[in-house]
Amino acid sequence: MAKKKFVVGCFKQESVLFPAVKRVRTAGYKIHDVYTPYPVHGLDHAMGLRETSLHTAGFIYGITGTATALSCISWILASDWPLNFGGKPHFALPAWIPIIFEFTVLMAAVGMVLTFCYLCQMAPFLKKHHFHLRATDDLFVMVIECTAKTNAEDLQGFLANAGAVETSIQEAEAGWWLGTYDKEQRLIRDTTIEIA
Repeated sequence: MAKKKFVVGCFKQESVLFPAVKRVRTAGYKIHDVYTPYPVHGLDHAMGLRETSLHTAGFIYGITGTATALSCISWILASDWPLNFGGKPHFALPAWIPIIFEFTVLMAAVGMVLTFCYLCQMAPFLKKHHFHLRATDDLFVMVIECTAKTNAEDLQGFLANAGAVETSIQEAEAGWWLGTYDKEQRLIRDTTIEIA
């Protein structure tokens, strides 16, 4: 997989991160991602991300579960192996409602979890580059992808003016790969700048 160049800015507070994200977007830079130690409400809108379609996928999985359960139960109990349960009719829909409901919930839940893991590229065997080791600890890390027109040193200064406490230039694979993590974080050059 081809490696790309990124400028990484670290922020200590959520209140500093939001204006910085807006300034970076206004300046025309491409934000690769923002890593936070906890979910930050409204950050997706500030980054300009579209609304997730996970709820639509959940509805489709639920309807699939309903149709599967109803068709299987009706075929088994009314056509393939009709049994007399206390004089009930072979097509006893009210008696099947709990099973249909449970299978609907099961299909929706499992399908949404698998879809979420696929969209976020999360699995035990998938690895991604960590841009900063404290990204899930106590820092808010903004990663900006460098294009052919981007001057990385100017962008570092721009992030420092926006409130970043630390900036760096890194070269990494943007996607995921199979295997283990590297032991070291490889920088293009030692350009980590800590602002006091």
